[in-house]
Amino acid sequence: MGNVEFINDNKIHESLTWGKEHARDMGFISDILTKAKECKGLTEREVACLLHIPQEYLEELYHTAREIKQKIYGNRIVMFAPLYLSNYCINGCTYCPYHRSNCAIKRKKLTQEEIKAEVTALQDMGHKRLALEAGEDPKNSPLEYILESIETIYGVHHKNGAIRRVNVNIAATSVENYRRLKAADIGTYILFQETYHRPSYEKYHKSGPKADYAYHTMAMSRAQEGGIDDVGFGVLFGLHDFRYEVMAMMSHANYLEATTGVGPHTISVPRIRPADSVDLNSFPHAVGDDDFKLLTAVLRLAVPYTGMIVSTRESEKSRREILEIGVSQISGASSTKVGGYRGQDESEDTAQFEIDDNRTLDEIVGWLLNLGYMPSFCTACYREGRTGDRFMSLAKSGQIANICGANALLTLNEYLQDYASKNTASAGDDFIAKELKNIPDDGIRTRAEGYLKKISSGERDFRF
Repeated sequence: MGNVEFINDNKIHESLTWGKEHARDMGFISDILTKAKECKGLTEREVACLLHIPQEYLEELYHTAREIKQKIYGNRIVMFAPLYLSNYCINGCTYCPYHRSNCAIKRKKLTQEEIKAEVTALQDMGHKRLALEAGEDPKNSPLEYILESIETIYGVHHKNGAIRRVNVNIAATSVENYRRLKAADIGTYILFQETYHRPSYEKYHKSGPKADYAYHTMAMSRAQEGGIDDVGFGVLFGLHDFRYEVMAMMSHANYLEATTGVGPHTISVPRIRPADSVDLNSFPHAVGDDDFKLLTAVLRLAVPYTGMIVSTRESEKSRREILEIGVSQISGASSTKVGGYRGQDESEDTAQFEIDDNRTLDEIVGWLLNLGYMPSFCTACYREGRTGDRFMSLAKSGQIANICGANALLTLNEYLQDYASKNTASAGDDFIAKELKNIPDDGIRTRAEGYLKKISSGERDFRF
């Protein structure tokens, strides 16, 4: 297996050692946090220092993270749901119940008719954006199956529902296959590195195509070469030391920006969770709540322009804490089962992992509104071509919050009209009335008010 030039193991360890030694320099910490507020990122040594920040400086770190998140993304929280197509897999990843040696899990692959039923169920909840998931199996779920499924998903229009954007989380592939995914009108291509620490990677990836560390790690570069200018990555925290993983993710982000001009559109922060055939006691680097909050805040400072995602792996309490300091996208009413949205025999457990937030989408939307957040179902950036370097320039300048705010209100109003419970609708109407007054541009505010009236009268002839 080849080398990956942007993961320099010695450099990462040297930076972490240096950061630990300088983390008690109050003046230096204050300088780093002041610099971070410029929203231009930090050096590797500065990030390493924050990863070892003493307890007495934590609140200042969290305050800075809140300030940066508000400046870049405002109070919008983008909503999505995963859609699992197949759990057939030929890899030997020991942290995942889909691994090929697991004979206990029931293998399942959705037919196109079953996909239509799943999408209809998701539309009935109010979802507009999906993250498509599938195990790696060239026989049972080849790229042709993925492409056909994407076409099926976009073709389902139930009542006022429509999936406006499909993000795709499938195995690393070739430049030519990424071109085919781009032609299918996907949103963001997502691929988790799992762990950047090569010895740990090789320990947990025993067999299959995913065992090729270099091929997997360079996938984002191939995706961008194939024309996909929005990519999202993350690690599975718990496979190796979280500080090392944060440093490596930062190195990867810097490498993508240096070589392609576009860093990651999103960074996900999942933690190892209980699952069939997965024993958490086998993972000595499992991340506790305090370290999870720390790493989320540090990532917000290190890569300020990037959207951060947290799934229903996390509890309501955990999600609330990290929404404040960095996260800008969350899943809602998720199922990690193949066919989990339209109902299935409970004996057919096809789930990838246990979820900890089991609330309905309506409950989560109401919860976000009560916390002062703006639930957003908007996909206008993809439709209008605000992707890649265009999105990055807007995010880095802080303009993306102004551009997306009005559209987010419109999609929230769609949700309130079509799907919300009485209590959520009431809270949402009050929220929209307040937020409209905060739109600084008179022209945008006037157009938004006009669209809101159209939505309230039942029109759905335009997309956001």
